[in-house]
Amino acid sequence: MIGSEIPHPEGRELHTRYTAADLAVFTPEEARRFIPDGDGDPGTDSVLAWELLYRLEPDLYDQLASAERLHPGILAWLPRSADRIVEVGAGTGRLTLDLVDRGRDVVAIEPAAPLRQTLERKLAAAGHGGVRVLPGFFDELPVPCEYADLVVACSAFTPDSTHGGEAGLAEMERVCRPGGCVAIIWPNNVNWLTARGYQYVTFDGPMAVEFPSHDKAVELSEIFYPEAAGEVRAEGLRRVPFELTGINPPRDVAYKIRPR
Repeated sequence: MIGSEIPHPEGRELHTRYTAADLAVFTPEEARRFIPDGDGDPGTDSVLAWELLYRLEPDLYDQLASAERLHPGILAWLPRSADRIVEVGAGTGRLTLDLVDRGRDVVAIEPAAPLRQTLERKLAAAGHGGVRVLPGFFDELPVPCEYADLVVACSAFTPDSTHGGEAGLAEMERVCRPGGCVAIIWPNNVNWLTARGYQYVTFDGPMAVEFPSHDKAVELSEIFYPEAAGEVRAEGLRRVPFELTGINPPRDVAYKIRPR
């Protein structure tokens, strides 16, 4: 069996959930980007493992993203009103649903078709069918130059060329109008961005991953935070402090105001 037909057992850690056979799920364009040599091992390549998660188990990813809530300071910091907003790497809508009332025209760009489908269902259910959900990669955004007042990526941009890099940053800036803002929420390499003229803001206070139940906290911790899973189970946790997960909490933004 290949692709989505392969069973992925409950609780199996992310890096062991997929095999090389799962790479068949990639479209030709995705394969060109993620496995340029024609093969790869998701067991040793975390980038491949995450890309397969998005395409094979989008609901599982959505459960994680829904629990990893952004610091409220980020939402307060973002512009309250904008004519046009472009979100890149929208996923299943971790940020999108908070953007729809802030812009007259909101475009959500996401390369993985299963995540786009989940996002479209969420937007329709919330009565936000006017948001355009488009396919696209960081380095090829399907948006005209100087289109948006706010261009934003949340937990998606990295310095690696497959998820942004120099070309992706240039594309985000190309799409942003003079005087507009390019914002990278929950950046994974602040120094890389500040070296390219980005400013940085962070928001204080304790943060936790907010699971709907203890059982769900155990299940998802075993997959995504295996080193924390034992304590989550033993302590009966539903709210898992980010310190326990071993990852930085989503409390910061790197941003640039494009010169006029």
